[in-house]
Amino acid sequence: MRRGSPAWALPALGALVLAGCNSQSAQNQPAAQSGTPYDPYVGKAFPLTPAVIAMRWQLLNPEVNSFTFRETDRVFESRAVPRSGAVWDLANAGGFTMPADVFGGQSYSYPQFAERTYTNAMLVIRHGKVLFEEYRNRSTPMTRFLSMSMAKTVTSMLVGIALGEGKIASLDDPAEKYVPELKGSGYEGVTLRQILQMRSGVGYEERYDFGAHPSFAGHLHQDAIVLNKMRFAAGALETRRANAPGSTFNYSTLNTMVLGWILENATGQTIEDYTRDKLWGPLGAQADAFWIADGPPGHGRALNGMGFNATLRDYGRLGELMLHDGKRGDAQVVPAGWLKQATTMLPTGIPKGTPGGFPGYGLQIWQVDDEPGAFCAVGLAGQYIYVSPATDTVIVKLSHYPPVEPPTVTPETIGYFKAIAHAPDS
Repeated sequence: MRRGSPAWALPALGALVLAGCNSQSAQNQPAAQSGTPYDPYVGKAFPLTPAVIAMRWQLLNPEVNSFTFRETDRVFESRAVPRSGAVWDLANAGGFTMPADVFGGQSYSYPQFAERTYTNAMLVIRHGKVLFEEYRNRSTPMTRFLSMSMAKTVTSMLVGIALGEGKIASLDDPAEKYVPELKGSGYEGVTLRQILQMRSGVGYEERYDFGAHPSFAGHLHQDAIVLNKMRFAAGALETRRANAPGSTFNYSTLNTMVLGWILENATGQTIEDYTRDKLWGPLGAQADAFWIADGPPGHGRALNGMGFNATLRDYGRLGELMLHDGKRGDAQVVPAGWLKQATTMLPTGIPKGTPGGFPGYGLQIWQVDDEPGAFCAVGLAGQYIYVSPATDTVIVKLSHYPPVEPPTVTPETIGYFKAIAHAPDS
């Protein structure tokens, strides 16, 4: 998802009570124990009442989105992704000091940066050890944060796994080979590679306008995510061709939802089960994760374009997996070479300084700066997993930008990532 007209048009609720109620902010904290406290919400179906619908419209409300961006299974339909096996240990390393944030001719401390850029949680890993970890706004090590479009990068890894298993024969297969329903739509004849590159040629604008005459993306958000009246991916059946496939970069959550549909048909598993079996268990995640969904179990599908939820450290583990070409220690979780392919960037053509104006895009992964070899999973409102192979550093920042993003917040954030990556260990 990318910014558009706000989806929080209803008045803010008087009280908002979500998970993560213990204030905790510390550097170099001990790792939380593995496992997740019992969650009475995830994977369960609940009646869709007017109060629930009203709360769903609050997702992007800037007055409360620090809280609506976490434990989203309290409000939306969800699908469990349980952890299993031994946890990938991330030991703490002492002595690291967060660098100054130098931006716009001024120098700011880390706490000032964190407030200026709407930070909910922050993690720095170098050489496989945690240098810095902080939880803000009453979040904790066990808080599950909404990924927004970082979920697209998770989907990319799942595609790589399915390709390695032979469940997907080739990235140059047309989409309708796996989803015959796409024949006659804008996706007919479009290859999986072109969808991964956001070059499907399908007429779709990633703009979420609501009201009496919603945009197409707004219609899908409203009817699939809020009201659960349709499946988000089914919007693909309404599309038409706008450009020649492969010719033009056009960022689209619908593209990634189509990839999820392809994955489910190719593997014979739901997105949540395939994530559990092929990624989350082998990763050595510390806590259960979950996807939010566009309907109750048996009807809806996981929202693999924007709806993954995990703890800060587990997002860090995903970053470490990407840093090490899909390996956890000696175990190859994502096939060797997939991350190299996925991080081979093509220019987006988006002018610098415009919303989403990053220079390059691979296979559901962004190039956000000029740091050699660096790449990033990016989600709406400031969700980042930034990977710097040159410095062996992974940075996770989970944020709550307002829907109308201040023009300085993204360049300041990306600039600070570079400063962290090059800061001395001690």
